[in-house]
Amino acid sequence: MKAIQFHEAGGPEVLRYDEVPVPEIGPGEVLVRVHAAGINPPDWYLREGMKVMPAEMRPPLAFPLIPGTDMSGVVEAVAPDVRGFAVGDEVFGMLRFPGFDGRTYAEYVAAPASDLAHKPAGIGHVQAAGAPMAVLTAWQYLVDLGHDVPSPFTGQVHRPVPITPGMTVLVNGAAGGVGHFAVQLAKWKGAHVIAVASGRHEQFLRKLGADEFIDYTRTRAADVVSGVDLVIDAVGGPDSARFLTVLKRGGAMLPVFFAEYDPEVTASLGITVSNIQVRSSGAQLAEIGRLFDEGKLQVGVDSTYPLPEAGTAHERAARGHIQGKIVLTVVS
Repeated sequence: MKAIQFHEAGGPEVLRYDEVPVPEIGPGEVLVRVHAAGINPPDWYLREGMKVMPAEMRPPLAFPLIPGTDMSGVVEAVAPDVRGFAVGDEVFGMLRFPGFDGRTYAEYVAAPASDLAHKPAGIGHVQAAGAPMAVLTAWQYLVDLGHDVPSPFTGQVHRPVPITPGMTVLVNGAAGGVGHFAVQLAKWKGAHVIAVASGRHEQFLRKLGADEFIDYTRTRAADVVSGVDLVIDAVGGPDSARFLTVLKRGGAMLPVFFAEYDPEVTASLGITVSNIQVRSSGAQLAEIGRLFDEGKLQVGVDSTYPLPEAGTAHERAARGHIQGKIVLTVVS
């Protein structure tokens, strides 16, 4: 089969379109013919050699590596012990995460059945491939964590804040993968949603249910917003603390990417800061899939690239300002 792999860490140019063996399946696995693969930040973190992590925490990497965790496709073979999936089923999933052995940038992938769900009939393979990591991140933050593993960032087990009608939720980085799902899930739960993104994303986010829109290139949210119950900061980073002032006392801040907060400051403001490490869950994707079929969730697709052009897709990702997800097409 054909697959994208890299033989050394580096920029998008290290991604090669190679001939590799079709993987064999083991107990609890199914073989999937991949139709589309979603691109996520951990894919380029891996390609770069995990330099995003402190040197002492970086996992050893054995080259060559096939990147990717998210995919949608059709079941080609099923291990004898697997129940619930059959040859010919359309499935989607985020494979083996947290970890770097998803190997979805390929024509075939051996997938743990527990990481898979049946693809919602109402969306195509491209949309389904774009969903798993981003929608599971938003779901595990906002609706149901689904496990009791402490966050590696805080050492605490995250407890989702119950979103109820009348609450106000602000989503920063609202147009990106996690952000656009957070907007929709908060709206589904009945919240008043304030979306923060650059101006070109306004119509996209209003169609997804945003009640208010702030163009951060023109207006600082902290200057015009206060009394918010919950902030989902899908950008994170060193500037994330600027959103603390929009929260009311007793509110919660959920930084999706690593961000440092002064515990004395958050305690004085009565604000809870919580973080997660998203984890694979076929069961949660099955539940989320019903929302796709009911039209309550949509997948924004920024752009698609054929599998051999994975390097170009990574270059697109590096330019940022993504609207939804970038997806590789494997079967046209």
